[in-house]
Amino acid sequence: MGASKTEHFTEQQNQIATIAKALGHPARVAIIEYLMSVDTCICGDIVNELPLAQPTVSQHLKELKNAGLIKGSIEGNAICYCIDENTFEILKNYFSMIITKANKQECC
Repeated sequence: MGASKTEHFTEQQNQIATIAKALGHPARVAIIEYLMSVDTCICGDIVNELPLAQPTVSQHLKELKNAGLIKGSIEGNAICYCIDENTFEILKNYFSMIITKANKQECC
């Protein structure tokens, strides 16, 4: 497989692609939806909600955190996860811009 050549794209394009890739798995979408419904939780709470093993949930949390979609803070011997509002603001602005431009275009 060839190099992705990400250096040929803007910082915003690379950021949106990273976020979209992290959202490209239904388990991660389910985790985001769960975190939105409870505000904050620990990994064990998510494991109880999803049909996935704890190591699998942890890997999905890691991918979401690396993409900036969630953040975690240490509380005792557990990590408490929540949505990173800043990243969702970036997504909101990006998709608003796309929708606005798409609505103004005349299709071929």
